[in-house]
Order: sequence, then C-alpha cells, then structure tokens
Amino acid sequence: MMKILVLPLFQMSTGHHKVADTLIDFLQRQFQDIYCKKIDFLSYCNELMEKMVSEMYLRWIRSHPASYHRVYKAFMYYDVHRLEFVSFEPWLPYFENKMKKMLEKEKPTLIICTHSFPSRILQRLKRKKLIQIPVINVYTDFFINSVWGKRDIDYHFVPHADAKKELMTKYHIDEKRIIVTGIPVHEVFMTKHSELRGKRRPFHLLLAGGNQGLGNIVDFFKKVEDSRLFRYSVLCGTNKKLYDEIASWKHPHIRPFSYISSPQEMNRLYNEVDAVITKPGGVTVSEVLHKQLPVFTVGYLPGQEQINLQYLEKHGLIYNLTGFRYYERKIIHVLTDEIEKNHFYRRVHEYFSQIEKTAQDALKEIVAMYQGQYRALWK
Repeated sequence: MMKILVLPLFQMSTGHHKVADTLIDFLQRQFQDIYCKKIDFLSYCNELMEKMVSEMYLRWIRSHPASYHRVYKAFMYYDVHRLEFVSFEPWLPYFENKMKKMLEKEKPTLIICTHSFPSRILQRLKRKKLIQIPVINVYTDFFINSVWGKRDIDYHFVPHADAKKELMTKYHIDEKRIIVTGIPVHEVFMTKHSELRGKRRPFHLLLAGGNQGLGNIVDFFKKVEDSRLFRYSVLCGTNKKLYDEIASWKHPHIRPFSYISSPQEMNRLYNEVDAVITKPGGVTVSEVLHKQLPVFTVGYLPGQEQINLQYLEKHGLIYNLTGFRYYERKIIHVLTDEIEKNHFYRRVHEYFSQIEKTAQDALKEIVAMYQGQYRALWK
C-alpha cells in the first residue's frame, strides 16, 4: 500500500491543518489503496517544545503585533540566508536528524508539506542526498515566504500566477513542476452562493475570527451604529471567553458559534449569509471567494495576514474597513450597488481564471503517477 505523509506544523488548528485535512479527505475517497498520515512535525520532535513555541507565538502576536511583523518580514519574508544563519542554524542539525528518523520509521512514498518549516528541512536532506522521497509544497497564503524549500522540492502548488513566475525567475524552477492551484479548499466550497443573495432584509453577515477566535470582533460591534440593519453570525472558534461574552448580550440579531469542524456545516453557513467579515487568512478568504461572497476585514494578525492583505487589496478581492468610523455604510454600499458588485465579481473571476487545475486534480495526477511506479517496483 502506498503511504502519503502530510506535514503541517503545530497542534493548534490552523489553515495548514485545514488544507492537510482537505487533501487527506480527498485522497482517501479517491484511492482505495493509499494510506495517509498527518504528523505535526514540531510535536513529533518534542511536544513540550511545540507547546512552548505555539504559546509564545500567540502571546507575541497578541501583545506586540508590530514587533512580530517586523521580525517576520526580516527573517521569514525577505532574506532566507539571514533566516538560516541567524535564526535557526544551531537547531537545523537537530531537526534534520529528527526528520530523517521519522522518515525511516514511516517509510512514506510521497510527502506533502502544508507548512514551510518541514519543507525547509526536507530540502536540506534532499540537497545532501540523504533522502529521495518526492515532496510537494502546498502553499496556504497568497505569497511564498523565504522558509519554504524551493529548488529541491519536486512539485509546487501555488496560489496564483505571480507566485509561479517568482519560482521560475528567482529560483529557476522548471515550469512543469509548478501548478497554479489557488489555495486549496474542500470541494464542498467550490459551488457558488445561492442567487438569493442580496434580496433578503436585513442582510446577514458572518464574522469569522479564525479558529482561535482572534481579531477585533468585540471592537467591531462598538463601531456598529444600528445592529438592527444586519443579522450577525459570529464564529468564535475555540475562544470560549469570546463565545460566552457574545452569548451574554442576548442580542436577537447576533448569534455566536463555537468551532465548526465540518466543511458541510461551514458551507451551509456560507450559503445563508450575504457577506463575510474576517481576518485575511489564506484558506478562509479562498473559501469565501469560491462562494463569490464579498469579503471585508476590520483587522489582521501581523506577519502572514498583513502580507496577504496587501495582495488582496491590490487585486480588489477584499474590502478593508480599517479607518472607517462606521462600518455599515461601506458594507451596505457594496451589497446594494450593482456596479460595485459586478466589479467585485469580475475581479474574483479574474483571480480564478489563473487557476490551471484544482489542488485535488493536480494531486490525483501526481499520486496516480507514483502509484504506477510503486506497483511496478513490487511486481
């Protein structure tokens, strides 16, 4: 049986895990003789280390967002050499050794990376000719950070045509190894929103603060002039304190939800709403764009989300409400002005017109190819 290893990072539920679960679900439905296993590489190395790093990460971005963003851009976005030789160099042999031992134990036929750090370690092992296992990078943001392994990685599933051009020109990677898939989402989200959108009153808005319930959700309602203009569904993720606070308001037009793990349930909620207000995380925004729902943001996490926002604003794929004194006026304009709506739909169409094939279709072809080679070896 062919074995596929999928490598996110951290135990907390993130876009890296969401994409990993999406691809595993697809592969297990598509192929009967394939076994997929997801491993959080940092926890595999040391569970205490994973807990400390994830807690430090969340504390840092909450308490000192500006400093986190500066460090992220300096060491994870601009200069890969500074990253390796200043930040992680003393630790890299440790992680290489752990990765090598994990692969010797698991014996995968193929590896899929949904986080940059395992990809970086795998590239180093490949460069040293210590492993020959094919590796696929699946990018979960609207940009490619400097940590990802690149030249020695076998396939790249990139978010847009600009990312493909970057890999070809900056890293001299063969065009055939780069596939514009967009950021992968579950197939259930690939159907358009109901045509009833915009015909109901009051408008129904979905507020999503990510799986950790981060973001300016409470602050958002402080800038609402008249909450009767809209109905709100609020995704609180695993943030019980936020859920309890919103529930305590007992507001007839504001309904909180705890963490939703089911893609089908999430899709049903998307189909009920007229627009989504969220942080600019790559996976969530991609789901919403597939549903052709207007996307608004009132806040973002430093680092990845701030850089995502730059791309999304440049291409007109998100409405940034930061700086507005009152939010409803802009939202109502977008939802009621036919010219503005048509401009938004055209920009969404232009984004998806770059897609060469879905991540699922690309993965199906690659897996089938390696599956044939695997079977031939055992004949």
